[in-house]
Amino acid sequence: MDARISGGTGVGTIANVRSNLPNVRSNLQGPSSGNGRRMTSKKTRSKKGKRRKRRRNKKTKTNKTPPYLPPEVRWLLKLVNPTQYRFEHLATQLKWRLQEGRGEAVYQIGVEDNGLLVGLSEGDMRASLKTLRRMAEKVGADITLLREREVDYDSDRNCRKIAEVLVRKVPDDQQFLDLRVAVLGNVDSGKSTLLGVLTQGELDNGRGRARLNLFRHLHEIQTGRTSSISFEILGFNSKGEVVNYSDSRTAEEICESSSKMITFIDLAGHHKYLKTTIFGLTSYCPDFAMLVVSANTGIAGTTREHLGLAMALKVPIFIVVSKVDLCAKGTVERTVRQLEHVLKLPGCNKVPMVVASPDDAVTAAQQFAQSSSITPIFTLSSVSGESLDLLKVFFNILPPLSNSKEQEELMQQLTEFQVDEIYTVPDVGTVVGGTLYSGVCREGERLVVGPTDEGRFLRLKVGSIHRNRSACRVLRAGQAATLALGNFDRSLLRKGMVMVSPKMNPTICWQFEAAIVLLFHAKTFHRGFQVTVHVGNVRQTATVECLHGKVSLVITIINWVGFVVYGQYTTVKGCIQALCVASYIRAALSRDILAIYHTPSGLIA
Repeated sequence: MDARISGGTGVGTIANVRSNLPNVRSNLQGPSSGNGRRMTSKKTRSKKGKRRKRRRNKKTKTNKTPPYLPPEVRWLLKLVNPTQYRFEHLATQLKWRLQEGRGEAVYQIGVEDNGLLVGLSEGDMRASLKTLRRMAEKVGADITLLREREVDYDSDRNCRKIAEVLVRKVPDDQQFLDLRVAVLGNVDSGKSTLLGVLTQGELDNGRGRARLNLFRHLHEIQTGRTSSISFEILGFNSKGEVVNYSDSRTAEEICESSSKMITFIDLAGHHKYLKTTIFGLTSYCPDFAMLVVSANTGIAGTTREHLGLAMALKVPIFIVVSKVDLCAKGTVERTVRQLEHVLKLPGCNKVPMVVASPDDAVTAAQQFAQSSSITPIFTLSSVSGESLDLLKVFFNILPPLSNSKEQEELMQQLTEFQVDEIYTVPDVGTVVGGTLYSGVCREGERLVVGPTDEGRFLRLKVGSIHRNRSACRVLRAGQAATLALGNFDRSLLRKGMVMVSPKMNPTICWQFEAAIVLLFHAKTFHRGFQVTVHVGNVRQTATVECLHGKVSLVITIINWVGFVVYGQYTTVKGCIQALCVASYIRAALSRDILAIYHTPSGLIA
């Protein structure tokens, strides 16, 4: 058993400030030297120095600095019969931790403030869990016991236990917690089948039955290959139980019964549909990426490209090795070793973590959200159901990346909604779907949409808002939804537009300059190259106008102008095989990171 349950990613330091005050001594203390100090022999000073050194070493060993913990994680030794004042203080503290964790908090009972696993007796543990349950009821939350284990704190004492408890409460201003997971991987690796098993609640028959409900086109059913972007949802109630289509008939019922929602973005794996995959990564702003690798084929096809894309766009990624029922144990282990080797290469610098037990799943979920270097690896089967429960535990505990302060800062900004899809609904009119990048959008709010072919922005009014087919009145930053625009002319809209607040005074651009770091290339990168630029939800053909040395280039958009603001990722796909990541961007396309992508086949050796 591990020495402790890790709850943080770093170690905090406490500075010991010591004042150097003048030492005033009287003559009664004995003879002294001219500087005011007592005259002592060299041998006496040496002994005193050794004693002080031993005391400092002893103090350092006994009083270790407690590790840093995020605000939503709390160490508690015990909660046995607290006073009314203490109980009110603990309940208020729990409410604050739920706000910081955006509806989730983790309590580790039986652990001292310095991280020492002391443990509690059976009676004290029951009393502590009862107190924690009362605290959760007071703030309107529910608790779930994640894991409980015995510790050997003192051999003379009886059996002592520690427990880790998840407290979950949907924020008052939200219907449920929402995390978006992009599903990547080579063709025929089992991505759609895995999503079908997770969301439908039924195992696959080995011939792709579970994936049929995910396909949108006839040719996808006939070939078994995903060519478009589809969405599936997996819900968890406040007690951590799975809510999917096996218990509910419609998506509306799943949303109503869930306090946490995982939205899967199923992307294409074939190289032919690579542009669609890039658009899904840059436009839908996934929180995490799940790379599915077939156990019998290993790293093949577009696996390296998808891994490189996720890393270039700084999307945290975890890996699922599927189809373990088709292979011998040695084949699965060889595939895992191959993945570990790739993740440890200098281009990745990841720390692979193989998940083999529920304890591993809990630890992986907590560490994965806190450290970008951790990469969990699951080995499972969609036919036999092996280790599927571990993946569900991982999704249930996986916390959001941003805290309440970062979310509040996004909501304080001006409204920006990215248009990804356009529909015409009978009796409703024009409907647009997309993601709210910043700000808050309400029913009846007036925005401007553009840019048009002439570079103008048109005024419109938001009629109604729907999230996961359920009506809502307010849309907050980071949430995906559909907006009804009434009788607004659909012919004036297209993918890649944005709906922004008129106060933003949006501008457009035809050309931008970027400093890049070329990670891989197969041919010469020169003036006149035509590429496809992906800037968030914008996908447009562009030309490389000029190069400034080896680190800077100018790109001009060919067809129509685009609108981009600070902080957005950009990819460029063209006729050369390369991957570039920009360190700075100037002109209208001014974002912190720019990734220029050209079908990389050798991003990772």
